Amino acid sequence: MASGGGGGAAARMDPEAATELVRKGSTLLLLDVPQRTLFGIDTQIFSVGPKFKGMKMVPPGPHFVYYCSSSRSGNEFAPTVGFFLTTQPSEVIVRKWDAQEERLIKLSEEEEIRYSEAVRRFEFDDQLGPYNLESYGDWKQLSNYLSQSAIERLEPIGGEITIAWESSWMDKAPQSDMEKRLMEQLRESKFAKNVPMQSERRGCYYTSIPASVKHKNVSGGDLTALNLDKTSLLESVLDKHYQGQEDLLLGELQFTFIAFMMGQSLEAFMQWKALVSLLLSCSEAPLHTRTNMFVKFLRTFYYQLKHGFQLTQDSRSEDAGNSLFLDEAWFSRDIFLYRLSKARKLKTLLETTFGWDLEDNAVNLIDEDDEFAPVVVEMDGS
Repeated sequence: MASGGGGGAAARMDPEAATELVRKGSTLLLLDVPQRTLFGIDTQIFSVGPKFKGMKMVPPGPHFVYYCSSSRSGNEFAPTVGFFLTTQPSEVIVRKWDAQEERLIKLSEEEEIRYSEAVRRFEFDDQLGPYNLESYGDWKQLSNYLSQSAIERLEPIGGEITIAWESSWMDKAPQSDMEKRLMEQLRESKFAKNVPMQSERRGCYYTSIPASVKHKNVSGGDLTALNLDKTSLLESVLDKHYQGQEDLLLGELQFTFIAFMMGQSLEAFMQWKALVSLLLSCSEAPLHTRTNMFVKFLRTFYYQLKHGFQLTQDSRSEDAGNSLFLDEAWFSRDIFLYRLSKARKLKTLLETTFGWDLEDNAVNLIDEDDEFAPVVVEMDGS
């Protein structure tokens, strides 16, 4: 993408097949994006070159677009800004770079129609990079439950997701040692210090997930049992917030992972953590009441871990400085996934994939300050 077009999948296609993909696929026309800007769509990320005007051959369906502007030297980047969109066959989506705000903005309806017609006349064709269809399968594994309704339900006002609007929230968020290190990484000098803060609410509309079950009229022993197996809490959340639709919860799980991994949103990470913690704290649901849902969840969760872990080894050096992809800190003992996986069905996967030894004493893994640790109620005389 440094040259702004050509190469990739299109280089191995005959002209007729490529033209058909251009016609059926959607086009993302991006005007005036400065050179060295990091631009990403789904699992693909590029450094913008002088000819870049966007992407063509984008398959219909949900996508995540994200970018961050670069300093002239190319060594410092502003916080990532990202947004979800759902494309239709042959659709043209137009955005223009606002130099003052350093972000992509929408055009007037009249301008968008004019540019869309020019795209359909192939006037920008040699300046549009082709969507890499070879990586589309990876994206589908990360987004197959992301419906348009799920996106509209969760996305913030204006649609833009960026950590620049999460500072006040981050200071109040519960933090493990790993999360503290991650937050410090995001506050390092490579990010702009003069990002304007927004007074209005700009966060996503995530579902409220209680960290524990609390009942006034339940005995201590029963309350401990309810918190060791959170199946009843899962049922309550599904009924209250998702109208019993399991795929909506899985869609939010994918939304938050994508917003965190690609969009660098820590608010999204905390919501992803809450959802994963809830699901991994259920014993009855996966074996009896929600077996089909948990088959889908484990498959989704597996591909999320696989994607994040592989990118630490496969990412190109030009992108590494702006990456939050999973590193060894995610697989150390202070991460919630390690503790929760001790007695779960992911045990074999995590041991074989990441080399964990889960036979050690689980008590040593419990952090008293961890809001997602099991709730144990001490009985009198115990």
